[in-house]
Amino acid sequence: MPAPTTKRQSHGLSNALSGWLMSLPLALILFFFLLLPIVTIVIVSFWGATEYSIYPAFQFDNYEFLLTSPVTYQVFLNTIKYAVIAWAATLLIGFTIAYFLAFHVRSLVWQIALFLLCTIPFWTSNIIRMISWIPFLGRNGIANSTLIDLGIIDQPLEWLLYSDFAVILAFVHLYTLFMVVPIFNTMMRIDKSLLEAAYDNGATGFQTLTNVIIPLTKPGIMIGSIFVITLVMGDFITVRFMSGSQKANVGRLISNDIGLLQYPSACATAVILLMTVLLVIAVMLHFVDIRKEL
Repeated sequence: MPAPTTKRQSHGLSNALSGWLMSLPLALILFFFLLLPIVTIVIVSFWGATEYSIYPAFQFDNYEFLLTSPVTYQVFLNTIKYAVIAWAATLLIGFTIAYFLAFHVRSLVWQIALFLLCTIPFWTSNIIRMISWIPFLGRNGIANSTLIDLGIIDQPLEWLLYSDFAVILAFVHLYTLFMVVPIFNTMMRIDKSLLEAAYDNGATGFQTLTNVIIPLTKPGIMIGSIFVITLVMGDFITVRFMSGSQKANVGRLISNDIGLLQYPSACATAVILLMTVLLVIAVMLHFVDIRKEL
């Protein structure tokens, strides 16, 4: 009797060892390309810097300066404002597109074709797609010229370009697909018989949407929201170009510090930004379990 038991134990240890060995390459990749850089940023954030050099130390000067400066809070509030507005706009547009593709396009071929059509803008660089808005929104651009020709306005609208409106418009344009994909993927998994049961029980289209579709789509909405919020909060080039360098977010704050070779200050700002993003994600995950989607 002891022999089979020993054999089973040996087989279990072999399977466990095989599992660890199979996960080792991925663990090494995550360690060297994710964990180690983050640890390095945290360490450097405590270093000191002068106008000419950086010296290793353990001090809280960088964090003290950031947390006591009103500019920091203003920049973070501006970043959160961009993230919230862009998230709301991409959610509205992304949910509408995904709903249309999943429930109003019956043919799988047309679903794939229309979905690929949505991805066409992503075949080019983000910077090219962003800069393409400048001649459209400019003072003498297509938008202002068309509105003047139609008699809607008498003079060009100054707020179309180099403003918060232009920044948010570019964010929505750049990141809407990150909301469409997970929502569409979740909607395609919804059992259509649930919708038929709702209609058979007298539910209206709006009731079916709010009581069946949206609750079942929450994991996809959450994944898309995480993508959009993290991308917007870390973006800096869009704010720079679309605001004409008149607005700032945390990404631009880090970029400016790097340009001035103030790496410890940039690392401290990056740590605070990372903690803010992780806190936002933790709050979001508290309401929805995205493991059902993964």
